[in-house]
Amino acid sequence: MAKTSYSLSHTKWMCKYHIVFTPKYRRKSIYYKIRQDLIDIFRHLCQYKGVEIIEGHMMPDHVHMLVLIPPKLSISDFMGYLKSKSALMIFDKHANLKYKPNFKFKLASL
Repeated sequence: MAKTSYSLSHTKWMCKYHIVFTPKYRRKSIYYKIRQDLIDIFRHLCQYKGVEIIEGHMMPDHVHMLVLIPPKLSISDFMGYLKSKSALMIFDKHANLKYKPNFKFKLASL
């Protein structure tokens, strides 16, 4: 459970954001090994940027995450970082996904 508020040198803050990822064309592609790898990748990337994942749910065609983003980090910069790095990392682990006909795993937000 998250604290009631966090503090920086001159501020107190609690910035929670609900973000949603979808694979390109909203294809149902988040299963089995890919699902577990995405969970690990999201945890690693969020920890690196100092973002706390409060809650998250993976569905076959989208991902819901409730995250706590510090005010020093812009939301759009964080989303761009998370989407680009996670796509690169998932293609490194599952290279066959990149070249499957009619299969794209580019992350897009709603």
